[in-house]
Amino acid sequence: MARDLATRMDYRLGLVLYDLEGTAARCGVSTATVKRHVRVLRELGALAWHRHGTKRNLRLPGRPYTATATIYAATVPAAYDEAMGHRLAGTGYRARVAGVTDEGRALAAKTTARPHPHPVDNEAARKRDRAHRAPHSSGRHHHVPTADPDGCLNYTSRTCAPRAKATARRRAGSSGRSPWQVARDIRIARQVRPLVGWTQPEGLRRLAFALRPLIDRGLEAHDIAAELIGMAAGWRPARPAAYITAALAGDRPAAPEVEPGADPATHREWQRWLNSRQQDTPARTDDDRRHARLYAWDRWYEVAAHYDDNPDDALDLYGARLCAYAVGRAARTTGSPP
Repeated sequence: MARDLATRMDYRLGLVLYDLEGTAARCGVSTATVKRHVRVLRELGALAWHRHGTKRNLRLPGRPYTATATIYAATVPAAYDEAMGHRLAGTGYRARVAGVTDEGRALAAKTTARPHPHPVDNEAARKRDRAHRAPHSSGRHHHVPTADPDGCLNYTSRTCAPRAKATARRRAGSSGRSPWQVARDIRIARQVRPLVGWTQPEGLRRLAFALRPLIDRGLEAHDIAAELIGMAAGWRPARPAAYITAALAGDRPAAPEVEPGADPATHREWQRWLNSRQQDTPARTDDDRRHARLYAWDRWYEVAAHYDDNPDDALDLYGARLCAYAVGRAARTTGSPP
């Protein structure tokens, strides 16, 4: 494999094309064997990636399909150059041997004077069928039997501990917001951050998390910006999100004491009014659902708002497909609905 790469290499630039299929055909091995040998050369430090290839179409004029090729750069480990006494000019794979140190000359003279043994030529092994040269591709980790730790140190990896439930890992005070609400918070934070100078060093996600109390009040981006400008007038907090969280927690009013009073559910007139209101609202029919699912695609923002207010009712009226489209469109948009 190394000889094939060396034959095709541009020694002026130190680059060579990978050519997986061609290398496998020239060497008479499978592509899996080529990949394994090239990986060994990379781990050895003899090859380095200059450009990763891709099968994406480049859309070149006059050619129906074109993929980019993987290009390798020939490298020599620094320990080898240091041991051989090479003096280099340049860095990386562009480094070239510019000379030899005195220790390198002495080593080269000693190596030249030493007799070289003749390699063993195994003619039978060379003429063996090349179809059996590709061994099975082993996994990343070989099977290692479990050692008995009785009376000695145990260096084997222990079994993975059972994972805690998601409800136990959830932090105390988590709001449990839906992905659509989180995307909406980030969109509002993206609009607020350019309007307030001292919030610009903060990340969008942290800022959106800190602005949740203001967003839950129904404030828009400009209203939130006005609140923040008055919150830190004349100075710039080092940690904007933490400062906003602390300031909003300090301004939060204490929970009022619950005064005893009559339960509205036990009032006869109130129950009569609720029953009459439910009777005035006509029941939803299949025609209503069919009409909404056909003609509400252009009013996706209304569908998203309906889903935000009452997900079950929105799914019943518009269906899961239209609700998913509307929520995704609302999460991607940054401006106001048309």
